[in-house]
Amino acid sequence: MTREVMPGRRGRPRLARRTGPAIRRAIDHAFAILPVMAESLGEPLASRYHLLTPLGSGGMGRVWLARDPVLDREVAVKELRLPDGLGDRERAELVARVMREAEVTARVRHPGIVALHDVLVQDDRPWIVMELLRGRDLAAQVASYGPLPYRQVADLGARLLEALSAAHAQGVQHRDVKPGNVFLSADGRVVLTDFGIARPAGQASITEAGLLVGSPGFIAPERLAGDRGGPAADLWSLAATLYTAVEGVPPHQGTQAEVIAATLTRDPRPPMLAGPLGPVLTRMLARDPAHRPDTGAALATLRRIAGGGTPGPEVRTDAPAGPARRRRWWIAAVALAVAAAAAPLTAYALRDGEPGTPPPRVSPVFTRAVDLCRALPGAEVRRILGAPADPRPEKAGCQWTVTGAGVELGAETDSDTPEPWALDLASARTLMQGLRRQYASGPRDGDLIWYEVGLDRKTQVVESAARDVPGLADEAFAVDVTTPEGTAKAAWVYFRLGDLVGVLRYAHLDVTSPARLRDAAVAAARSAAGGLSGLA
Repeated sequence: MTREVMPGRRGRPRLARRTGPAIRRAIDHAFAILPVMAESLGEPLASRYHLLTPLGSGGMGRVWLARDPVLDREVAVKELRLPDGLGDRERAELVARVMREAEVTARVRHPGIVALHDVLVQDDRPWIVMELLRGRDLAAQVASYGPLPYRQVADLGARLLEALSAAHAQGVQHRDVKPGNVFLSADGRVVLTDFGIARPAGQASITEAGLLVGSPGFIAPERLAGDRGGPAADLWSLAATLYTAVEGVPPHQGTQAEVIAATLTRDPRPPMLAGPLGPVLTRMLARDPAHRPDTGAALATLRRIAGGGTPGPEVRTDAPAGPARRRRWWIAAVALAVAAAAAPLTAYALRDGEPGTPPPRVSPVFTRAVDLCRALPGAEVRRILGAPADPRPEKAGCQWTVTGAGVELGAETDSDTPEPWALDLASARTLMQGLRRQYASGPRDGDLIWYEVGLDRKTQVVESAARDVPGLADEAFAVDVTTPEGTAKAAWVYFRLGDLVGVLRYAHLDVTSPARLRDAAVAAARSAAGGLSGLA
């Protein structure tokens, strides 16, 4: 969603939704239609399909709303967009990929899989004509409304697994199951879309060896490890999709490299909102495909939970051990060796009451308003900004700025609580969960202005998805704010300290690395949290 980071008054960076979203959408839609209307008056595609307006864009191309006068119906037409500068080989690979999408999708007939009507080539580009779906994808649903109830997610999972089973029965694997490829149709259907990287089982990939095919975070570990994978890999991707739907965040978060490493070496955080759906998701997300349930058992369990029942007996994991399992052996061996070396320190740290063991941390309770300008002493501000700066108090906040750098500390509240100091512990936890959900779907577009720092013109920026920050207050996450090209502009750190939810906003124009700027913001937030603890 497009947002603006605008000042509440001069100098204060403020997060706010752009006004008049319905009007803006209508204007954007009108301007998008004008050139398309002119095109639709010309020659129709293949002398049949009249392109009306774009419906969306993806990694492979653009999807159009079109009219088929022969059958008197509206259809969706997918157009392949070929980037400039491609060689003949790369161009042939892209064309082959789209044609393969048509081939494998047409092979499977199921109400849970988008129907293919036609495929053609015009202007040296392939076009795919599909059924028109009205509604929204699962990624957009979760981004707008947060986690879904576990019974609804179990029902979605059962219907998607039925569709995948139909594809697998035809020897076809999807290989890109993710929330963005799950469509929630207005007529109540749950439809699996975009078989653009699907392939028949056993067929070598058309793309070059070593190319990562799929979406990190939703690619099964064995495929990341180099195996072709099988139906169990689609099952893992489905579980990651359902996990995202019920928890509001994917199983692993971070940069693409961090997500890939975590998928290969760590189990996801156990689901917190999934209720009886949690255990089956955990088993479906097993890194070793031999430890995942078979399709029939998983489907029966999902149906039972969707109907209000309990998971029932342990689902079976009869699949034979494969190469991925053998690779996991040496990964586990290395992990055990590292764990063994660290064991004495870990054991000592976990013994309650041992001499030298620090007492458990007690979260503060804020019963009255505090002066946030006192949370960061002058010496710490100088360290953070590289120069001294006087505090400037604001309502429920304080900021320190010099030319080229600035830090702001604020206290957040919810719509039901006028002052941040009036939150109780449960409300603060709920507020923090809501803030996490806001950033769960990132990245999101916006604009940044911070006059005193030197950002005195509206700068287009991209806010990243939330990154957990362990060890900061009771819980915390950070958000990178960069240009569309990836240059750092600012970083936000949200943290909960007992019943207080704080946010630290930091900018330093000499730092262009998002990771370095984030680390500096996190360090500043740790100092601020420590100072706030002494003010409670």
